[in-house]
Amino acid sequence: MMKNRNLNIHSLAWPVSRLGEALEILAQKTGFSSNPPELPLPPKHFEQADNQAIGQWLERAATRLGLETEAVESPYTEVEKMVQRAGPALLRLPGFESPHFLVLLKGGWWKLSLIAPDLSVCRVPPKPIRDALTDEIEAPLATPINQLLSDAGVPQERRARAKTAIMREQLSSVQIKGCWLLRLSPAISFWQQMRQARLPRYTLGIIILHLILSGFNGVSSWVMLQASLQGEFDRVWLLAWGLILFTTIPFQIGMVWTQSLLTIGMGSLFKQRLLYGTLQLKPEEISHQGIGQFLGRVMESEAVESLFLSGGFGAMIALIELVMALVVLTVGTGGWLHAILLLLWIILALLMIWRYFKLSRDWLIHYRSMTNDLVERMVGHRTRLAQEDHQHWHDEEDQMIARYLMLSEKQDKVGMQIQALINRGWLLVGISGLAYSFILNPSSPEQLAVSLAGIMLASKALSSIVSGLQSVINLMNAWGEVSPLFHAATRGKDSSTSVMLPETNNPDETASSPQSKDVYQQPIIAARDLYFRYRDYGQPILRGCSLQINKGDRILLEGPSGGGKSTLAAILVGLRSPESGLLLLHGLDQHTLGPEEWRRRVVSAPQFHENHVLTETFSFNLLMGRQWPPSPEDMEEAEKICRELGLGELLDRMPAGFQQMVGESGWQLSHGERSRLFMARALLQKADMIVLDESFAALDPENLQRALQCVLNRAPTLLVIAHP
Repeated sequence: MMKNRNLNIHSLAWPVSRLGEALEILAQKTGFSSNPPELPLPPKHFEQADNQAIGQWLERAATRLGLETEAVESPYTEVEKMVQRAGPALLRLPGFESPHFLVLLKGGWWKLSLIAPDLSVCRVPPKPIRDALTDEIEAPLATPINQLLSDAGVPQERRARAKTAIMREQLSSVQIKGCWLLRLSPAISFWQQMRQARLPRYTLGIIILHLILSGFNGVSSWVMLQASLQGEFDRVWLLAWGLILFTTIPFQIGMVWTQSLLTIGMGSLFKQRLLYGTLQLKPEEISHQGIGQFLGRVMESEAVESLFLSGGFGAMIALIELVMALVVLTVGTGGWLHAILLLLWIILALLMIWRYFKLSRDWLIHYRSMTNDLVERMVGHRTRLAQEDHQHWHDEEDQMIARYLMLSEKQDKVGMQIQALINRGWLLVGISGLAYSFILNPSSPEQLAVSLAGIMLASKALSSIVSGLQSVINLMNAWGEVSPLFHAATRGKDSSTSVMLPETNNPDETASSPQSKDVYQQPIIAARDLYFRYRDYGQPILRGCSLQINKGDRILLEGPSGGGKSTLAAILVGLRSPESGLLLLHGLDQHTLGPEEWRRRVVSAPQFHENHVLTETFSFNLLMGRQWPPSPEDMEEAEKICRELGLGELLDRMPAGFQQMVGESGWQLSHGERSRLFMARALLQKADMIVLDESFAALDPENLQRALQCVLNRAPTLLVIAHP
C-alpha cells in the first residue's frame, strides 16, 4: 500500500530488533528475492552496537539472502544527494537510545519511498530525511549561529539561508555514516542482474528508435522518388524532405544516448562479474598459469566488452535492416524470386564468414601463446642472460613470428575477400536479378524504384553485418579466455545457503543465545579420515588424517618438505576441499556454513610464495581483510600490533608511515618485514583460529621472539607450521 502523506520521520524507523525482518522485506519489495529465507534476530548487545558491528552483521545476513551490502558515507554537504541516490538502502537514524533504521526502498529527486514498520510504503521528500540524519551534529551549533545572526542584525527572512550557509561551512569536513546500500550479488544469474539494472529496456529502446529512423529514411526516399518521377523538383517537395530530416535529429540523439547508457551499464556489470569470478578461482586453477596467461585474460576481457557493445549493436541493427530489405524486395519488381536471391547470397556470406572464423581462431591461439611467451621471457630475463647461449636467444621467437605472419596473411586475405565480395557482389547480383525480372515482366517505375531501394538497403545491411559478424567472431574467440572467470562467479551462490553463526569471540552474544552456547562448546576444527590428492589417480597427499582443535589450543605442526603440511592448512582454512572424510567447523560442514563464513572464521598467513604485498598503502595491505576505509580505532589497533611484531622501526623509517606505498613499485619490504606484515594482516581479521605457515622462518632470533609472543597473546587459537 502506497501512502503519500506528511509523516514524522522518526515514526518510520525500525528498531534494531527487527533489523533482520527489515532486510527481508526490503529484498522482497525490490524484487531481489521473491521468497527470502528467515533471518535470525540480531544479538541483544546490538542495543548499544556501533556501525562497524551492525555492518558486519548486515553483510552476513545479506550474503544469506544472495545479496551484498556496502557501507557508504557522505560529507555533510552531500547528504541530501546521497539519500536521493541511495535506494534500496538502510539508513541508521540518530536520536534514539538504541539503533533505529529507515528502510529506503527507492530514491528520487522529489520523493523517496520508505517502508514503514507496518509494511506500508510512504512517499517522503528527501529534505526531512536529510534533516533527521544531521540534526544531532547541527544541534550544538544551532544556538551560537542564531545568536550570531541576531547580533549581526540579519533580517528574519534571510536568517534561514544564512544559517544553512554557515552550517555547511562549519561542518563541511564532517562525514555522515550509517548508510548501507543493498544490491544483487555478482554470483547470481547475469540476466537477472541486467533485468535489475533495467538494461533490456535500453536494448528495446534502441530497436524501436532504429525502426523509427528507418521509417523516416524510407519516407524521405519516397518523397525524393515522387519529386523525381514528376520531372521537376518543387519547393514543396524540398521543404517536406528537409522537414523529415530535421525530425530525425531528436531520435538520433535519443539513440546515441540510449546506446551510451546500455554501454556503461553492461560494462559495469561485466567487470564486476569478472572481478568476483577471479576471487572465486581455486588454487589449482591459478598455480599452473603464468603471468602472461593472466595478462592475456585481462586483455581479452577488454576486447570482449568493446566487441560485444560495438559488434553486437552493429549485427543487431544489420539484421533489422536485412529483414526490412527482404520485405521491400518482395514488394518490388522481382517479388519473391528477388528475396530468395538475397537469402542465397546471405548463405554464401555466412559460409565465407565461417571460414574466417576458423582462421581467426588459429591466429588467436598463436597470438595468446606469443603473449605468454613474451611476458615469461621478460620475467625470467636474468636466467636467460646467465644460462642461454646469446647466439640462439631469438631462434624460437623468429619461428613464432614467422608462423604469426603466415596466419595473419591468411586471415587478412579472407577478410579482404569478404569485405570486397559480399557488399559489391550483391549490388551486381541484385541489379542483374532486377534486370532479368524487368525484361520478363515489365513493371511500373514505382515498383522499379522500390526494388532499387531494396537492393541499396540490402547492400548497406550486408556491409554492416559483415563488420558486425567479424566483431562477433573476435568476441567468440576472446570469450574462450574470459569465460572461466565469468562462470567461476557462480560459485559464490553457495554462500546464500549458509547459516549465520553467532560471534563466539563476543561474550555478550555467546551468553544470550542457546545456539551461541552450542557453538561455543563445539571444537573449532574437527577432522576425521581426510583424504586429498592433487590429480585423479595420483598418490594421496593426505591419507586418513584426523585431528581436533579446541578453542585456546596452541599447536605446532612439523614435517619434511612435501609432506602435506601446507595442503592440510589449505584444507583447514577452506581453500581446498578434501576428496573424502569429515571436516567440521564449530560442528558444521563447509556446505552448511558457506565458504565465506568458513574463511572469515579460520584465517591463514600462507607461505611466502603464496602471499602477496599489493601495490598500495601499507595500511591497506594490513587491513584489507577487515573493513575499508578503516576507522581510527582500526588504525590504532593496527599500529599497536605492528609495534608488538617489531615493525615500529619500519613505520618510523617510512616517510608516509601507514600511508606509504609498498609493493613492486613502492617501498621495498625485506623478507622478514613481509612475513610480519602477513602475520599482522591475519591477526587483524579477528578470526576464531589462525594458521601460520612457515611465517617465522625468515626472522632472526630477536624478532622471532617478539613476533611469537605477539601471536601467542593475540590469537585465540593457533596452528603454526614449521620445518623440523
